Amino acid sequence: MHIRAFEPRDAADWTRIFHAAVHGLAARDYSAAQLRAWSPDEASPEVVLKHVVGHQVWVAVDKTDRAQALIELEADGHIDCFYCHPSCAGQGVGGALYAHLEAQARMQGLARLYVEASAVARGFFERQGFVVKERREFALRGVNLLNYAMEKHLSCL
Repeated sequence: MHIRAFEPRDAADWTRIFHAAVHGLAARDYSAAQLRAWSPDEASPEVVLKHVVGHQVWVAVDKTDRAQALIELEADGHIDCFYCHPSCAGQGVGGALYAHLEAQARMQGLARLYVEASAVARGFFERQGFVVKERREFALRGVNLLNYAMEKHLSCL
């Protein structure tokens, strides 16, 4: 896998990765109703392109330059989206993407990273040094979901 900046042509892969990750990887922690509320269908590439405006996004691409994982950083240190396609989960792709994001955040002088991590992503972020600040329950499309507000303070090394 190779990490590069998101390009508009990656928008269709974003929707594929997101939907597959929700319905594949998150299925062990969320009910079928919760998964449908979280990602009822693959979003249109146009929705993705509007979403990423003003955000830094990186993708991990395979040897054919097709995105298989993505991570998104907002200017204030918020990690908004971080998803790996189930076919590459557990192979170090997510760790490499996160390491790239953190290196970029440090170079930009960010003092803190924060995320609302799903139950399935919580352990990953804890292994990266994040701490849970709050367990959050919220409704999405009329269905109750759970995630964790987490943060990591970056040292000035």
